[in-house]
Amino acid sequence: MPSRPESGTGDEQWLPVRPRLVVASAFMLFLELALIRWTGSNIVHLSYFTNFVLLGSFLGIGLGFLRVGRSKAQPYYSPIVLALLVLVVLFFPVTVNRETEGVLYFTSLSTSGPPAWAILPVVFLAAAIVLMGPAELVGRCFPELPRLEAYRYDLIGSLTGIAAFSLLSFASAPPMVWGVVAAVAYGVLLQPRKLSNYLLLVTLPSLVVVAALGSETLTAGALWSPYYKVTYKRESYGPAPALTISVNGIPHQQAVPAAARLQYERQYAVPYERATSAGRLDDVLIVGAGSGTDVAIALSKGAKHVDAVEIDPKLRELGGLYHPDQPYSDSRVTTHVTDGRAFLERTDKKYDLILFALPDSLTLVSGASSLRLESYLFTEQSMKAAHDHLKPGGAFSMYNYYREQWLVDRLASTAQAAFGHKPCVDEVGGGQQAVITAGVTADAQRCASEWAGAKADTPPPAVDDRPFLYLHGRDIPSIYLITLGLVLLVSIVAVRAVAGPFRRMRPYADLFLLGVSFLLLETKNVTGFALLFGTTWVVNAVVFAGVLVAVLAAVEVTRRFRTPSLPVMYAILLGGLVLAAIVPNSWLLGLPVPLRLVCAVVIAFLPIFAANVVFAKRFADAADPTISFGANLLGAILGGCLEYLSLIIGYEDLLVVAGLLYLGAFALLPRTARAL
Repeated sequence: MPSRPESGTGDEQWLPVRPRLVVASAFMLFLELALIRWTGSNIVHLSYFTNFVLLGSFLGIGLGFLRVGRSKAQPYYSPIVLALLVLVVLFFPVTVNRETEGVLYFTSLSTSGPPAWAILPVVFLAAAIVLMGPAELVGRCFPELPRLEAYRYDLIGSLTGIAAFSLLSFASAPPMVWGVVAAVAYGVLLQPRKLSNYLLLVTLPSLVVVAALGSETLTAGALWSPYYKVTYKRESYGPAPALTISVNGIPHQQAVPAAARLQYERQYAVPYERATSAGRLDDVLIVGAGSGTDVAIALSKGAKHVDAVEIDPKLRELGGLYHPDQPYSDSRVTTHVTDGRAFLERTDKKYDLILFALPDSLTLVSGASSLRLESYLFTEQSMKAAHDHLKPGGAFSMYNYYREQWLVDRLASTAQAAFGHKPCVDEVGGGQQAVITAGVTADAQRCASEWAGAKADTPPPAVDDRPFLYLHGRDIPSIYLITLGLVLLVSIVAVRAVAGPFRRMRPYADLFLLGVSFLLLETKNVTGFALLFGTTWVVNAVVFAGVLVAVLAAVEVTRRFRTPSLPVMYAILLGGLVLAAIVPNSWLLGLPVPLRLVCAVVIAFLPIFAANVVFAKRFADAADPTISFGANLLGAILGGCLEYLSLIIGYEDLLVVAGLLYLGAFALLPRTARAL
């Protein structure tokens, strides 16, 4: 039996309100995650700025809620704009013009396709409009249910969306599958008033999306890992066969025979020349093993056992299938598909040689932070962990194409701080191609010449709290400041155009600040768990799901039990923030993994739980559920912009900013709500 008419539409919905709310919420989150992944794989500017798509999504979701009651039309604009976005991105991709591997600074290289100032606004606005459609469908369900019950089903749907996208990532499903999910969701949620219009406005755009994404998958021959769009082609490397691998349109690796690599590129031989332990390589650890060339070289140098750590399962798979030397088939090799820093923190094994072999991820951990997959590898604490995993006489070495002299000096001075003596520094090719080698003691290395030391303007070593290796100064780059300023300006104009006068949201200023601070709290948790348990996609998905579970638990407790008053809950929230601030990650890293997990969950999710009890109590009492919820979501846009403060103050001090914002929310709490 159909539910009663949907608020504000006048249409009879064939799907009852509760399952409709769950489906719409799941689709909304699934679509957000898919847009972040897919646009970043084709627009190289987004490889380090996925936060841009996230901000557009927050804007669209907030506008969707604010639009409820202002229009009776179905949001047919969403599938149409999605189809147009897919076509624009496929016809005008942005890739790097480079023919060799080792890209570190793609922004210093030329790109093909539209410039950033042209394509980024298109992606931002399109993401906002696309997400506004599902959000409007979610928002229309809220007036039909009690407040907290509606919020409960919204959270259940969001968890379902995360689970669905994570399962597809695990299965390496191509974007065509994401397009099919979107087509089915649009078909289920958008009601046909007139069949001809429905075919034109829903079915046709959905077919365009599925066909375009299917064509991309088939023509590019792409593999979809949880991190990248991976493409590859057979080539030659001198007289030797090779496999060239690109990720997200950026040439990334070559699977080359060890003998050929050693013959043509000196950097691969240098670690074995500098380490006195090279004559007795019983155990070798390679972080960033990739398609296997560094593993093959270690075996050719006499390694008796190699632990090969690679975060991306598809790069490892390609190496196993196509590397000419077949190093991964060697019985002396053990593969670990995980984050390199996490492996160092978990293993008790000691090594004769540890190599960081061109670990450059070319992507961010998630849309909620400025953290790259390898950021925690290059901190002073990480190199100290490498030092602690060396046998007597062992050595650590790292190499890459660094492109900037200050970056070579920064990494060398980081090794010096971690090992207590100067490392060997060999600059062996163009593009600041360099090898940095440090023995566990000074006697465990043999340098060709003494390193002169870092220049006066070299930044200090990166640390776990501020792991931004490639940021020269303690500031926010101007490109981010300009872009974020434009994001806020566009958001203000869009909210005014869609929702009308801002005075409608004025009573919910405290809910707006709750949205700002919650986004900062979420960012701190994402980055904290990445350090404690690895920057893998699994950890990232579990953290986001855990946040939603904590929010859902807060809603259920608020629905079923009498909770303390809002002033008391704010006190508990601030107490949780203080606890999180005073317990250092270094202490948690020293705990066994099971105990570390328990402590991390308690410390991280206590303030999240308390913050959402505050929100649930306030939301249940709000006069207008859609306006109040929209104001909270729009606050997340400002929170996403403030996340870039971490580039200056570090991740730990984001808790201070969040605490001040929560105090501001309490100050703006209406007097009548304080007794809730």
